[in-house]
This record gives sequence, structure tokens and C-alpha cells, in this order.
Amino acid sequence: MSVPMSNEVMLSQEGYDRLKKELEQLKGEERQRIAEAIREAKSHGDLRENAMYHEAKLNQKRLEGRIADLEHILQTAKVVETGSHSADVAHMGSKVTVKDLQWGDEMTITLVGAFEADPMNDLISVASPLGEALVGQPAGAEVVVEAPSGTQRYQIVTVEGA
Repeated sequence: MSVPMSNEVMLSQEGYDRLKKELEQLKGEERQRIAEAIREAKSHGDLRENAMYHEAKLNQKRLEGRIADLEHILQTAKVVETGSHSADVAHMGSKVTVKDLQWGDEMTITLVGAFEADPMNDLISVASPLGEALVGQPAGAEVVVEAPSGTQRYQIVTVEGA
């Protein structure tokens, strides 16, 4: 994932720590593993027709790109203090339970920075349509979300501040 160089990346402290741990792992164990794969492939002779060598070099290129992205993100990241907001309204770091007013389904999500977003694990970016609609809203509020699938209406059931 390439990161725009001019944009500030908002991260929770947990997200920052997770990225820092990933960076350390990539610079240590993963670099060593790929270097060993390159050494092994070189030992098989002619590099022009050595698919194992070309694959290892491609993996090295991807690894170095990810390392560069993570280093940039960690250098320019703004760690958002989640405890500095009112616990009464949704903000980055809040766990928010919402009820779909059309279907009656409830879901609990955590509002995070765009780089930490992972909708499959209920981590929703504050920059997404749903995240933008929820930020600053208290429990009991109804929000309207203009999503690619159409207009959706939710009621905020609970807000747990982080």
C-alpha cells in the first residue's frame, strides 16, 4: 500500500505500536529470510534463467517498499489521544454500537484512522461515510449515511469512549 507523502496519517496509540512492531519484524526476521532465499537461489547457477532467484528479488523489492512506507508513516503519523475526547460522543477510538433502522440489525464498530481501517474486523475509518456520520454524535442520535449502496440510516445505541 503506497502512502501519499503529503498526507498526515492519524493513528491510535495501538495502531502506531502495531505498525512499529511490524516494521521491526520486517527489518529483522523477514529481511534475513529473503536474503537467505536470494543466497540459496544464487547457488543454483545461471541467474538469467533462475526463476527462484527472480522471485526472491521480487519479494525483496516488495519488502523494501513496505519498509519504506512504514518508516514514512511512523515518522509523519499523528497519534490521536483517544482519552482526550468526551466519552459521550463518538470519536476516533470509540466503540460504537449502531442499529440499522431499515433491517433492525445491530453492529459494534471501533472508529480508527484511515490507515488502520479493516472493515472485516469492525475497524471503521473516521474518514469513511459511516465514520464521518458518527463522529461527534451521542448515543440516541440518528445518522444518515450516503454509501455506494445507497442511503442508510442508523441509530447510535451506545458510545464507549476509549
